[in-house]
Amino acid sequence: MNDWTGLRRDERDVATWDIEVDVLVVGYGCAGVCAAIEAREAGAEVLILERAGGPGGTSINSGGFLYLGGGTALQKALGYDDSPENMFRYMMAACGPAPDEALIASYCEGSTAHFDWIVSHGVPYKESFFPGAHEPFHSDDGLVFSGSEHVHPFNEIAAPAPRGHAPQSVRDKGALFMNKLIAKAASVGVRAAYQSRVDSLVQASDGSVIGVVASTLEGEQRIRARKGVVLTAGGFIWNDEMLNRYAPLLTQCKHKVGTENDDGLGIRLGLAVGGEAIRMDAGDVSMAIFPPNSLRHGIFVNRYAQRFLNEDVYFGRAGETVLFHQEGRAYLVIDDEYFGRPESFPVEIAAVGETIAELEAELEFPKGALQQTVGFYNEHAARGEDPLFHKGNGYVTPIAKPPFGAIDLSTENLIYSAFTLGGLRVDASGRVQTASFESIPGLYGAGRTTSGIAKQGYSSGMSLGDGSFFGRAAGRHAAARRP
Repeated sequence: MNDWTGLRRDERDVATWDIEVDVLVVGYGCAGVCAAIEAREAGAEVLILERAGGPGGTSINSGGFLYLGGGTALQKALGYDDSPENMFRYMMAACGPAPDEALIASYCEGSTAHFDWIVSHGVPYKESFFPGAHEPFHSDDGLVFSGSEHVHPFNEIAAPAPRGHAPQSVRDKGALFMNKLIAKAASVGVRAAYQSRVDSLVQASDGSVIGVVASTLEGEQRIRARKGVVLTAGGFIWNDEMLNRYAPLLTQCKHKVGTENDDGLGIRLGLAVGGEAIRMDAGDVSMAIFPPNSLRHGIFVNRYAQRFLNEDVYFGRAGETVLFHQEGRAYLVIDDEYFGRPESFPVEIAAVGETIAELEAELEFPKGALQQTVGFYNEHAARGEDPLFHKGNGYVTPIAKPPFGAIDLSTENLIYSAFTLGGLRVDASGRVQTASFESIPGLYGAGRTTSGIAKQGYSSGMSLGDGSFFGRAAGRHAAARRP
């Protein structure tokens, strides 16, 4: 039996409607609030249904970043050149495999205008650049490199440009971002109902979605959506059954990024009426050992004592590589000169030695394997070179000062953070698509309920970025729809 059995009602089974609106939004996170504001500002009567007791979703507890570029006002104010074409080259290289060219092209073309919209709706940004990588945990700087734009191989594909736009707050950036938009939604007349779970979509004989049946504080309610339903109910990181079915590797990650309502309900509702879910194995996997960034002077090695990645990459790319390509097992080898305790999560020191040979023996590597790896690295690092993986940004230094240590990077012993990236297929207007690429009339989606711009290869800010951007697109299209 499929997970979505019973999540569809035929219109013939709904004799009367308790409530009628133009646009109904399911979920009150970033994507939902932007869809609602856009639809309301286009003149539609809008209602948001939220399962929790208040608005915000996962977004309100997030880092608050928007991944935007192409020459935003903030980029220009700080002297960084970017263009939609340059941003497109990076994203097509980073957001795969098999990135969605149409979604990315639309996102890059509309990125500067979207940032202006966010600012005009109350979210403040400080005109300052954060020089560290990759998140300003202790500052209110507005712009940062939040991905791997400035590291190999991406810095040879597109000109590096920082695109992480962070709201002006030292802490609780996601709360600032969401609270400004929630206040805006209320001011323009968006209505919201909390503790309201959508149990099924109502579908007409022609295949169009015309409303929902929901469990609310007033009991079961049948709500008609004259123009459209927008699904923005989050991902499925808190649904173990769906994870085991679609993305079993993500179950190795100890920290689930999301709320208990990220259980895939929005995805299953879309599937129930004929939508297609794609890239359901994809996920963002963060290996949060940075900061301190001094650790990037070390080298990643796998269970064979071989390097496999440049260490200056975005920590999400590092986490994805270890989980998906190294069977969740790796170490960071570093010397006493640059060792530091990670700020975010505790780590386990797998081994310590006065020599690399001692460290190698402690890790039970084959004799000579780690010595050869470190020797080759040191030989070239003495000249500031990394011919294997082209690490840069000032982090190429010999591993030379004892004692030497190895930090355990295995998913078994390190806290990896994860959330899902797979979901319903949508077009650039947020319309949910069938397996034959046909739009389901009256049904839209945005945010992690959908498969958005990152089909893997995440950079910080892409969830709030594509959720807000395509949420707006869905709200705008739904409000203009003539059934």
